[in-house]
Amino acid sequence: MLAIFNKNLVDPPKELNSPVSHSTGSGNKPKYPQDIVKTFQQSYSHNVPLSIGFGNSAFLAHSSRKGPQIHDQRLFMGVDNMYCLFLGSLHNLNTLNKQYGLGRTTNEAMFTIEAYRTLRDRGPYPADQVLKGFEGCFGFVIFDQKAGTVFVALGTDQRVQLFWGIAADGSVVISDNLVVIKESCAKSFAPFPSGCMFHSEVGLMSFEHPKNKMKAMPRIDSEGAMCGSNFKVDINSKKTTMPRVGSEANWALCGSQT
Repeated sequence: MLAIFNKNLVDPPKELNSPVSHSTGSGNKPKYPQDIVKTFQQSYSHNVPLSIGFGNSAFLAHSSRKGPQIHDQRLFMGVDNMYCLFLGSLHNLNTLNKQYGLGRTTNEAMFTIEAYRTLRDRGPYPADQVLKGFEGCFGFVIFDQKAGTVFVALGTDQRVQLFWGIAADGSVVISDNLVVIKESCAKSFAPFPSGCMFHSEVGLMSFEHPKNKMKAMPRIDSEGAMCGSNFKVDINSKKTTMPRVGSEANWALCGSQT
């Protein structure tokens, strides 16, 4: 899968951007979104990806290639201008569908959209509590075209991985394909941290430890060059929590109460 979001839509952590990627002597340079799309399509030459563009704002692509394991599952759904790229599987999906009043045939991508919609429109629980109810291996990217927001999350089961980086024009690139990320973002990339979520209006936070801040850990590659940082939970720091203000409060702006 591949997701690209314009820098005016998503402001990623500044630590993802490596100065080495833009130095004069650097051989490999970050690519522009149109070239990244070509790289991705070429990497799946025998299985043409399904893709959709949103002008200069966003681009989503999905390859249905599936391996023998359930965590290899890839899904792509769009409902009411909300689009979800989902990787992996939820083994409590039937229970979650009943909880949200959804039918048996609802797959993980559709469920994730409906869970997101519930949080966005009614906000009954903090997002971290909802994600803790996802049992299985999963990673997903949601683009809410109408709201102009992006929501990304990765479970704690490391069988599913996501990577994110910075393109030549400052766009954010997200993919499960490490080769595509390396070729697209040069040194300005890192693994997306497991047990974490990112919302374009709020930033990066841990849904496992929502009361703790995240910290960037500089990452050095085998050539001794500084790459985009890894992000870890800072166990020694606490967030100043804000009280929720009724059901109309933006669900993504608040974690669990202290």
